[in-house]
Amino acid sequence: MSISPTNLQPIDLGGRARIATPVIVAPMSGVTDLPFRRLARKLGAGLVVSEMIASWAMVRENRNTMRMAELDGSPSSIQLAGCDPAAMAEAARIAVGRGADIIDINFGCPVKKVAIGQAAGSALMRDEIAASRILTATVEAVNVPVTLKMRMGWDHANLNAPALARIAQSCGIRMIAVHGRTRQQFYTGVADWDFIASVKQATDLPVIANGDILTEDDAATAMRRSGADGVMIGRGCYGRPWFPAQVAHYLRTGERLPDPPLAAQKAIVLDHYRSVREHFGEFGGVRLARKHLAWYSRGLHGSAEFRAAMNRLPTSEEVLDLLDRFYDPLIENGASRVAPDRAILAEAA
Repeated sequence: MSISPTNLQPIDLGGRARIATPVIVAPMSGVTDLPFRRLARKLGAGLVVSEMIASWAMVRENRNTMRMAELDGSPSSIQLAGCDPAAMAEAARIAVGRGADIIDINFGCPVKKVAIGQAAGSALMRDEIAASRILTATVEAVNVPVTLKMRMGWDHANLNAPALARIAQSCGIRMIAVHGRTRQQFYTGVADWDFIASVKQATDLPVIANGDILTEDDAATAMRRSGADGVMIGRGCYGRPWFPAQVAHYLRTGERLPDPPLAAQKAIVLDHYRSVREHFGEFGGVRLARKHLAWYSRGLHGSAEFRAAMNRLPTSEEVLDLLDRFYDPLIENGASRVAPDRAILAEAA
């Protein structure tokens, strides 16, 4: 089954910030690190946003924070979070000094530590004056485009994303991504793509639809119902870094691209695993890679046993040997990966 192609056009934010394919990988803590961003970009993502970085940690040049802010090519986007305009401005200047092409501001993080403990992330949707100060300070601090990621509002009694979009435009923000949930929903319920249309109607800025885009059909439906200029994919990329390219192809042509053959998937897994080990070192890399290997294995025969064995292995050499023993018989027998259903993808979050 195919669809009519959608109007997926490049988004030019100025300077080096031209998003030729507005199928964007969302910022995800513990996922969109440098190895993953490089891989997703290589496989066709139009833009991959860094993990959320605390502005105060960037200003203090925390070692782990600076590693999170390492860049993956152009255009590159660094996402910052914070509640102090001066700290956000200084963190943005540091990120641009390190080569960032886009600064993204987080008004969407729902976790208690950020939204309650730090009055940042989605908490800023409850205080439009404070939000405006942060947006203005960040925009005025740098000479690259500044974008914004937010939710529909704090809760369903306060759906102020359209009003905040107008404020953002007046402050100089260049693009807005909207997750179709409130803060109080966290990641439960269903993303409201229709509501995103009200944000699109409230501003002249490019708007990106985010939330529950787990299949190509989801992307097409989200574009149609929201009127958005592109889509942002989160957990739909878990174990499928090639998925953004499939989405882009489907939106442009109405035709589906198959998953890579299993031998090619294994090569991607090995490339990703070795990059993680290089970037984080033997001890950290082995442990950080476990979730990715678990996601890659979903839908393959024997994956549960593979995950159980893999989680017990302490060294990369042992993991690489296990990968060979898991993938090679499947490849030899012509096996293919069963596409995960929506429930499995939702559980991965």
